[in-house]
Amino acid sequence: MDNYYIQDIKMTICDDNTYISSLAVVKYLNKAKKLSFRQDVTFLVGENGTGKSTLIEAIAVCAGYNGEGGSKNFNFSTKQTVSNLHQYMTIVKKAYEKDGFFLRAESFYNVASQVDDLGVGGYGKKSLHEQSHGESFLSLVQNRFRGNGLYMLDEPESALSPLRQFTLLAEINRLVKNNSQFIIATHSAILLAFPGATIYQITENGIEPVEYETCEHYQLTKQFLDNPKHFIKRLFTD
Repeated sequence: MDNYYIQDIKMTICDDNTYISSLAVVKYLNKAKKLSFRQDVTFLVGENGTGKSTLIEAIAVCAGYNGEGGSKNFNFSTKQTVSNLHQYMTIVKKAYEKDGFFLRAESFYNVASQVDDLGVGGYGKKSLHEQSHGESFLSLVQNRFRGNGLYMLDEPESALSPLRQFTLLAEINRLVKNNSQFIIATHSAILLAFPGATIYQITENGIEPVEYETCEHYQLTKQFLDNPKHFIKRLFTD
């Protein structure tokens, strides 16, 4: 896809007096002023607390999506936890999506409840609440994500077994072939293997693009799988 639904985000100085000003990702964006998304799939990775979920939330809200998740037509709020980061952000687009969804694992229950309350179709034959967490998540992707869309996913692997993560990879590929763009915050070394994706690694030193094999998540997972007994022995040594 040549004309991305989100091509860049541009930042003004975020001087918010809340916790977000102290996040590594915000400190970097205050200096860099810009972050590009010029691949079909972009991953945000980093340790807990670096701000990847806050960043993807801000991008979604700035793009017109509900902060707790859903499409642009969702307008519910169970608790005011959305940060103000989107107020300092401008999105540069080259095209406008026909479909879109913001999915965050921590509020997926609320999204499923909203789907039931609204009685909207397109989410599969069964209520999302009548399926396991992983089943309902994949049902959402397979039945609701229509293509020609912008899809932002926050830690989707938390609902999925390794096998189901491979299924999600196949679904992402199907949708990318149908002119879709994904921005995904993840810890999953499986999802990060998507061919040609941009991987932004967020650390206390800033944001940098990294190759899959040099990504910390891949290296740590590989070290463990190469020799789990040795890894566990070292981990448990006093």
